[in-house]
Amino acid sequence: MLIQKLRLQRGWSQQQLAQASGLSARTIQRLEAGQPASMETLKSLAAVFEIDYASLHPETPMTPSTANTAEQEEAKAFRQVRQLRAFYLHLAQYVLVCTLLVAINLLTRPSHLWSLWVIGGWGLGVLSHGLQIFNPFRVLGPEWERREVEKRLGRPL
Repeated sequence: MLIQKLRLQRGWSQQQLAQASGLSARTIQRLEAGQPASMETLKSLAAVFEIDYASLHPETPMTPSTANTAEQEEAKAFRQVRQLRAFYLHLAQYVLVCTLLVAINLLTRPSHLWSLWVIGGWGLGVLSHGLQIFNPFRVLGPEWERREVEKRLGRPL
């Protein structure tokens, strides 16, 4: 998470960080997803960010119980932004491919609109993905449930 934070503070893309550090973009993606890194990788990143190697390689790994609230909020925000980016990429692919399929369909067999089946099926998948990301049903989600229980108990849980 620290690597992603440092990269974003400098306004770099993953590809730019990979080029500056001599690592692959896939390695940067894995590290930002929370997978462990080798000592050489961390030293390379520390040199690029001009920070001490020890700050990238803590002695004790952070666990949810030892991480402070600000770090937990940052981790949650990074996770939400990654999910939102994945949804927008999914939506862009859907629009592009469906436009291409409609064009092919109209050029080859305009009397039989087979592309509508693909648009409908994939559209349901995009809709499902969007509902997971934007969660319009959070009115009855876990936060609501907790508030209702606390209200009935007359005290916080």
